[in-house]
Amino acid sequence: MKKYQDTNAETIDRWVDEGWMWGKPVSKETYQDALKGRWNVLLTPTRFVPKHWFPRLKGAHVLGLASGGGQQMPIFNARGATCTVFDYAHRQLESERAVADREGYKIEMVRGDMSARLPFDDETFDLVFHPVSNCYVKDAKHVFKEAYRVLKAGGVLLSGLGLDINYIVDEKEERIVQKLPFDPTTDEALYHRCVENDWGIQFSHSLEEQIGGQLQAGFILQELYEDTNGEGRLHDLNIPTYIATLSAKPEKPVKKAEK
Repeated sequence: MKKYQDTNAETIDRWVDEGWMWGKPVSKETYQDALKGRWNVLLTPTRFVPKHWFPRLKGAHVLGLASGGGQQMPIFNARGATCTVFDYAHRQLESERAVADREGYKIEMVRGDMSARLPFDDETFDLVFHPVSNCYVKDAKHVFKEAYRVLKAGGVLLSGLGLDINYIVDEKEERIVQKLPFDPTTDEALYHRCVENDWGIQFSHSLEEQIGGQLQAGFILQELYEDTNGEGRLHDLNIPTYIATLSAKPEKPVKKAEK
């Protein structure tokens, strides 16, 4: 049986070919603006990441974790960072290459599955930028553990995280129709619904998994904000469906309290 990760990569490739908003690379004008200091990036659908969340980008080593598509890495490059993008979808990496070739800069591109061990040494990066994407892997805590491992002491993890509400409502976002957790690998009927509706194989993740998972990995949570879907009934009602988090890897390991 095909791995769900491969199904997701193929699905996202198809979405990109169909004009998926998260697969459209930045324009030349946007890149030029970033060179001049005018820039913004997204972790979630509508709210820009606050500038003070970022470490100094000039000279920083940045990992775009499941962050292909040519949307954020070009901006960070324009601000002086050395960037590595890690993604499992071919089309998302192709978009990164297209922007780099167009603008004449270098970027390291690595195709891989974030549900496995990341192919990077310990303490390699100053910033891990992780837009909404852990919904495509079953074990979100693993992702945070790996992000912690590859960050330098004092490094920063910026994450976009989906909330459960998107998984429990019907397509019109009017009724609660689905139990939690949303896990197609344990529910054959749900798996077929995901495939038939072209959703990809997605997974709900609780705040316990996503915030708790960061804390268990060793991160210090510093700030967060909420966001909506950007469209649809929940958006019209201003109901948050995403959060973005700023977390830091301590300069020194935090001593855990004795039991």
